[in-house]
Amino acid sequence: MEDKAPWTRSLIARIRQERPVLLVALLIALIALAAGANKWVVLGLLLLMIITALWHTVPAALPKVQLEPVPETIEAPGNRLAEVAATLAALDIPVMVLSGDASVLYQNRAAEKAFGEAAIGAHISARLRSPGILDMVSETIATNAPNQIEHFERLPSERVYIVRSAPVEFDEQQPADERFFVLSFRDISEVRRIDRMRSDFVANASHELRTPLASLRGFIETIQGPAKNDGKAQERFLGIMLDQATRMSRLVDDLLSLSRLELKSHIAPDQKVDLVPLLGHVRDSLAPLANDVGVEIVLHLPLGKAEVLGDRDELVQVFENLMENACKYGQEGKTVDVFLKNAPGEPVEVTVVDKGPGIPAEHVPRLTERFYRVSIEDSRSKKGTGLGLAIVKHILTRHRARLIVKSEVGKGTSFTVRF
Repeated sequence: MEDKAPWTRSLIARIRQERPVLLVALLIALIALAAGANKWVVLGLLLLMIITALWHTVPAALPKVQLEPVPETIEAPGNRLAEVAATLAALDIPVMVLSGDASVLYQNRAAEKAFGEAAIGAHISARLRSPGILDMVSETIATNAPNQIEHFERLPSERVYIVRSAPVEFDEQQPADERFFVLSFRDISEVRRIDRMRSDFVANASHELRTPLASLRGFIETIQGPAKNDGKAQERFLGIMLDQATRMSRLVDDLLSLSRLELKSHIAPDQKVDLVPLLGHVRDSLAPLANDVGVEIVLHLPLGKAEVLGDRDELVQVFENLMENACKYGQEGKTVDVFLKNAPGEPVEVTVVDKGPGIPAEHVPRLTERFYRVSIEDSRSKKGTGLGLAIVKHILTRHRARLIVKSEVGKGTSFTVRF
């Protein structure tokens, strides 16, 4: 006779172990019947107590079934994309994920900030029009090999990127229709600006400093030689040397200021600045200069505030340059008018108008170039460095503002800053 199944033997052993509990349950059922309880209710309660007593023994009593291992399934493309996207979202460089047909499947926040939001599922050419980038992406998709190029963005400000395209490798059996490609943009604008700043600084400084240094050297040699014992000549030469040294100091300060502005020209200011008190401050700070040249600065300001997004110190520098130039070069007109317009629905404008000799039309387009002067002798006699309007241009570029110059010979010049 065959032995009983293991689970049967285990169940019988458990019943014997719980025999006292089962006998108590049976006794309670008999008492209930004697008391006149419904027999079916009593039977149901008895079964419930028996099942409760034995329930925790059932899993141990049942035969163990050996389960076959579940084979690993290939992840769906969407799961793989989610895995890639979760990693790329944390990066601070612009990154896009493309499909095998160069459609945009994902872009991180840095890419949205740099290039705007792209329509998911659209071809990459709908967002980036650079032939170099599109050719590189096509080559990477065709060869499944990484590539990189250098890419220039000129608007809203000049940016330089190293753009790299590379396939995302999951496994060797990856289906062709589940391929992903990562397009990344590494910003090297700061490095290029620093290199250009160094070369420009050396070229400009050497050019502009040559004349005052030559003057200093000549006067020093004169004082050491022919004017060695001439006290009056020495006093006069020392005064000229002081002026030349002061000019060199202003020149170096302006060059450094210009270089700092170039480094942060792509970062737009986000603080609110009220131009009404700012223009009043600039007028008061230039009052001594205006009195010296016999010019009155007249402000024409609207009621209330005129707020723009900007950097207060840089805007002070802008309007100091414009008003100072108007006082120096338009002193013949005796008055410099400053108009502030803040009409609803229109851009805020500040216009500085002088009644001087004006600027010939052929010079107007080049006024904001470094060291460009309409009259070199006139500029140097008024202690100009030739960098004032270049600094104004760079500040306004950072503020996303425009400088509009209008001039007529014999009638004066107006400089308008439009935010």
